[in-house]
Amino acid sequence: MAENTTEVLVGGVVLAAAVAFGIYAAQAAGLRSGGDSYPLHASFRSLEGVSVGTDVRLAGVKVGTVSGVALNPETFRADTTVDVAKTIEIPDDSAIVISSEGLLGGNFVEIVPGGSPFFFEPGDQFTDTQGAVSLISLLLKFVGGGGDGAATE
Repeated sequence: MAENTTEVLVGGVVLAAAVAFGIYAAQAAGLRSGGDSYPLHASFRSLEGVSVGTDVRLAGVKVGTVSGVALNPETFRADTTVDVAKTIEIPDDSAIVISSEGLLGGNFVEIVPGGSPFFFEPGDQFTDTQGAVSLISLLLKFVGGGGDGAATE
């Protein structure tokens, strides 16, 4: 009988640990019940290294996530939706930029705040966008002489 009690207790502890880990993972991934964020839209020339779930940061602090990415067949640009925490008011002249965490780090979306006294409303569109800069193309320009017409041989 004592063996069965021990097995039940150990099973309960394992189950409680699994539930706690699941809750922690959901919070770390930014999964919350709806209603605590609002959508904003942007159109980028290049969205390299960014996908659904990528962090949106303001001053280095995560304020949201990328919630949608689609190719616009008319403009051939990446139409992007970002969800920003409702507690964050973003001036309507702000820029949105694809930034890199470093040479080996991934990309993230950065909001560069403007100085307008007016703020974005849910569903508004960023007009000032800057897409991802390809590290490979920068290295090729550097190795090739920077495109200033210099001979590479």
